[in-house]
Order: sequence, then C-alpha cells, then structure tokens
Amino acid sequence: MDDRVAIFIDGSNLYHSAKNSFGRHDINFTELANKLTAGRNLFRIYYYNVQQDPSQYPEGHREQQDFLDALRKTPYLEVRLGSTKKSVGTEKGIDVMIATDLLYFAWSGFYDTAILISGDADFAYAAQAVKNMGKHVEVAYFESGISKDLLDIADHRHLLDRNFFNDIWVIQRRPQPIRRQPVKKIISKPIFKPANQFKSGPPSPP
Repeated sequence: MDDRVAIFIDGSNLYHSAKNSFGRHDINFTELANKLTAGRNLFRIYYYNVQQDPSQYPEGHREQQDFLDALRKTPYLEVRLGSTKKSVGTEKGIDVMIATDLLYFAWSGFYDTAILISGDADFAYAAQAVKNMGKHVEVAYFESGISKDLLDIADHRHLLDRNFFNDIWVIQRRPQPIRRQPVKKIISKPIFKPANQFKSGPPSPP
C-alpha cells in the first residue's frame, strides 16, 4: 500500500523562524509539501495559527486575512485558526489543536506518516503516541529553535535551512551582480637621479 502523508504546520513557528532565519516568509506551500513528501501520496496539509483580533490589531488582521485567502487556494490544504480569547493561552491552544488532530487522524487511519513542521517540545508526547499506533513521524525544523526531545522521537528529520528553501520561495530573487570597483591604472613615473659627476671619486687635485 502506498504511503499516505499528512503535514501538520505550526504556522506561528514557521512564520517567525523563516523570518528570523532568512528575513522572509513568502513560502510556496505546494512546493513545500512536494519537497517534504518526496513522491509519496499527500493526504492533506493542515495549517494552524491564531486569528488576529480585528479590534486590537486591525492592520495585522487585514494582512493575515489576505495571506489566509491566498493560502486557502493551495490544493489539499486546510486552515485551522485558534481562538484569540485572553482566557486561553493562544499558543497552547494551537498546540492542543495540532496534537489532537495528530492523534485523531492517526487513530482513524487517515495517514501512514505524519510530518510535523515545528520545534516545540510540547508535541513530543503526542508524536510518541502516534508512533505507538504503528505510524511514522517526521519532523521538519529550523536549527535555531528545535527541541531535542522532539528530534529524538522523530523517525526522520528535515532540516529547514537556506538550501531547503532555495527553490520554494514564491518570489525567486535573482542573485545580485557583483559590483566591481573600477581598477585605477597606476602610471609609474620615471625616477630621475641627479647625474653623478664623480662616478669614480673626486678628481685629483692639480
């Protein structure tokens, strides 16, 4: 039977890690999935993040909506947004959503391999539980923010470094030409030495 792969993306972790590491976050999620699955069958991509509160962050909310609208056009990708209520720790709320889906979809037999894009140690126990059900767990991570506990559990690791992202940015930037400073020509000037009247010493006195 062909291996079915489900990808679970911690959106906040991916955004901040990419921006801190490379100064950009314009990721082509279709190409990201293709690179991670490497020819295996993609079941679905799940993207998790906290919804910005429009009353507190109107500009951030508008930018997020534009991003999510574009993201929803990605084939086989579902966006799952957490609550912005102050009574619930937003990051922990997202962690619970991801862990719940990891376990529920594994238990339901929806995938054979889970690829988790996160470096959070909170997922280590859920990842181990998924493995105990006979599934495989792969972790895609940034070197700058990864839990050793999570890496130790992973069946396979994907290092998200600069080389990994080279061909999956939305905007492919052309390398800047190297500007060379004009070479100044150094004109060597002849050195004039005064004629030595006394080549073989001073003349003998008369």
